[in-house]
Amino acid sequence: MSAVSYELIKEEKHTGARLGILHTPHGSFDTPMYMPVGTLATVKSLSPEELKDMGAGVILSNTYHLWLRPGEEIVEEAGGLHQFMNWDQGILTDSGGFQVFSLSKIRDIEEEGVHFRNHISGEKLFLSPEKAIQIQNALGADIIMSFDECPDFHQSYDYVQDSIARTTRWAERGLKAHQKPEQQSLFGICQGAGYRDLRIQHARDLVSLDFPGYSIGGLSVGETKEQMNEVLEYLVPELPSHKPRYLMGVGSPDALIDGVIRGVDMFDCVLATRIARNGTCMTSQGRLVVKNAKYARDFQPIDPKCECYTCKHYSRAYVRHLMKSDETFGLRLTSIHNTFFLLDLMRNVRQAILDDQLLEYRQAFREEYGYNQPDAPAF
Repeated sequence: MSAVSYELIKEEKHTGARLGILHTPHGSFDTPMYMPVGTLATVKSLSPEELKDMGAGVILSNTYHLWLRPGEEIVEEAGGLHQFMNWDQGILTDSGGFQVFSLSKIRDIEEEGVHFRNHISGEKLFLSPEKAIQIQNALGADIIMSFDECPDFHQSYDYVQDSIARTTRWAERGLKAHQKPEQQSLFGICQGAGYRDLRIQHARDLVSLDFPGYSIGGLSVGETKEQMNEVLEYLVPELPSHKPRYLMGVGSPDALIDGVIRGVDMFDCVLATRIARNGTCMTSQGRLVVKNAKYARDFQPIDPKCECYTCKHYSRAYVRHLMKSDETFGLRLTSIHNTFFLLDLMRNVRQAILDDQLLEYRQAFREEYGYNQPDAPAF
């Protein structure tokens, strides 16, 4: 029995969108879902209680960063991530592969794994498929990820062809190394950069290995949104309909809706809290940079239509004052708002699927948010 399973509730009439339930050892959660990112076992500046009040179900933590500090042994000794970070709902850990390739300027890929340097200390390290799984088994998340290479979207065809073949071999090794399939579900990661035939080939190779779920990697890494949507249109139908589909590292409002339309169930991204720390807020009327001078005497909420804690209690002028004064409460308030905004967006998307009105919802959202304007917000 797989630790995590997917239950399809409804397919929207006009698109590939799916309404479902993700069942995990720590609860069942409605999909499609946005998963807030808690890289170091915390969603920056937010408490678990606040996240739960917002309606977050599954949150994501990072294998690479937790391996470096405090170390998987300490987390395991604490009773696993759920106990360590006081989160009694779903947790997903990524494999650390993306960080190995994005944070380390010096790395050496070989069949056994990757030699690289700790981006903090400079220490030489080695990460293999087996080691990535061993770390994640110790961390104890409900969903864990295969170790993979994430080639650049515009990498050469020959390189990507060799890369996906190696990643498939790494996936097989990870499955053999996985010690807790009844407690943790291991997902495969589909790569292939911008090449249709390689994307489809890799998806089929991974599907043959019968993972409990499948993620789509190597997107939102510099390609256009049109290119990303094109990949999703031909790739998602290759993934099993009775298993969850997860698009990694995608979290802008329009990309979430576009991904759902194409059949994706799960998303994660650091965007919400990252831009919040700079004073950038997502609102029903589009992007709002609350640090701007024009909000110094603006006493309405960040978003008058929003029901989050920040918008219920504080004004743009007050939040701006905090941000300009380098008060940490200001970035907490913007982080609360942005995280709530994306969680609420997904609630509305799920309702639109239920009502068979997702395309209409997308059009109304884009018009109100300003995506149809020449100076549409880019996140």
